[in-house]
Amino acid sequence: MPSATPHYDALSHRYTRIHRFNHLQQIAYWDLAANMPPKGHAARADALAEITGLLHQMRTDAALGEQLAAAAAEPLDALQAANLREIRRQWLTATALPQALVEQRSRVTSACEHAWRQQRPANDWAGFLPNLEAVLAVTRECAQRLSDATGLAPYDALMDQYEPGTTSAQVESVFTDLRTWLPGLIQRVADKQSREAVLSPHGPFPVAAQRALCERVMGLLGFDFDAGRLDVSAHPFSGGVPEDVRLTTRFREDDFLQSLMGTVHETGHGRYEQNLPRALLGQPVAEARSMAIHESQSLAFEMQLGGHAGFAALLSPLLVEAFGDQAAFMPGNLHRLLTRVKPGLIRVDADEVTYPAHVILRFDIERALIAGEAEAADIPALWDASMQELLGIDTRGNFTDGPMQDVHWPEGMFGYFPCYTLGAMYAAQWFAAMRRQLPELDARLMAGDLAPVFGWLKEQIWQQGSRWTTEELARRVSGEPLNPAHFRAHLEARYLG
Repeated sequence: MPSATPHYDALSHRYTRIHRFNHLQQIAYWDLAANMPPKGHAARADALAEITGLLHQMRTDAALGEQLAAAAAEPLDALQAANLREIRRQWLTATALPQALVEQRSRVTSACEHAWRQQRPANDWAGFLPNLEAVLAVTRECAQRLSDATGLAPYDALMDQYEPGTTSAQVESVFTDLRTWLPGLIQRVADKQSREAVLSPHGPFPVAAQRALCERVMGLLGFDFDAGRLDVSAHPFSGGVPEDVRLTTRFREDDFLQSLMGTVHETGHGRYEQNLPRALLGQPVAEARSMAIHESQSLAFEMQLGGHAGFAALLSPLLVEAFGDQAAFMPGNLHRLLTRVKPGLIRVDADEVTYPAHVILRFDIERALIAGEAEAADIPALWDASMQELLGIDTRGNFTDGPMQDVHWPEGMFGYFPCYTLGAMYAAQWFAAMRRQLPELDARLMAGDLAPVFGWLKEQIWQQGSRWTTEELARRVSGEPLNPAHFRAHLEARYLG
């Protein structure tokens, strides 16, 4: 019997093939960042540009436009209709960019990221700048072409790739509100914590012991090692595909918390990927909803769970086993360590109270860069001024821990940074909803039972994939769209309560 949805079926088949090629591309990207010898870079960059071009051809085939129109007239069920919506969104973005530009972007970002790995530790801004200028130029061209296709402003068109449906005006409104109360909260928390005694752990902390600890905590958090692994890279990230999730962290022998909590963060990303709806694997509707929703999962793990007293109690004996018995590892002291608020240079090491300041800074700078109101050479001065204003920190001349610290701009990921703070807000909103639905949640967490959190996230977020728009998902999960008030209430309750 012939199918009632032949055009939809053809689209579905094509996107399964795209997923399989993307699988190979993602593993090649992970290998480049975590495993590849330096002399392999030029050949890998060309290979990645080639497969990027091939995937672009598959996504922009002229037949797709006709199939999309024809499929829309077929008798689709709700899930198929959602998948068609996501296919159309991806098709519109892909067709806005010519293949030569896509391949050029792959080459310049690969070159910039590869050089950045040596330039960052050398504090070599002068060496980094020409590569970044090339990335910015190609990103601006992409932004303009996406703008022409979507009707969005250029920066909004970039952000829409990561956070569909959210505009910079909406982000600016949220961040303007943050600016009114965040500095005061940071000061109030600092005043309160200055009267609390906290013991610091004594190192060194051997890398082998740290790695074993990280993997043990990943297991505690439910990561499936039969479908993923942990490695080391210059900048922690989550990559791969749902069937094979690749997480990375980085180690310092004088500070185990950096690698541990970075790993907890990436494990949140990994568990989301491992629990996407597998029956629909390969279809856009089975992909993560957006990067703010993705970050809400990593921050649900790192901040919401990681800052809970019940998590500190679970972690305490594991630290003793890994590094020896220290008073600093007692649950109460460990909880104070994990919730210590102190303005610092590095975004990925920031506590959840000061973290939004790091994101506001990057949002302001990259929006000005894409609008042509600033150039790459202006970044250090803009960075120094914002760090002084927002966190009271002098960063002049420190490029390593300043504008070179993140991999996002070398990789051309302009428009991504707002997702971190939006994700923190969603995470607070999810836990507020969890507590309403599970009144015993905190008692169970204090007893070391993390299962209620994982069960709730799996049902409400992970298994939904991209079936719903972000706003509709938030309404279904929590009864309302994004409401930043939950984030403020969470911070005040945890740090001032």
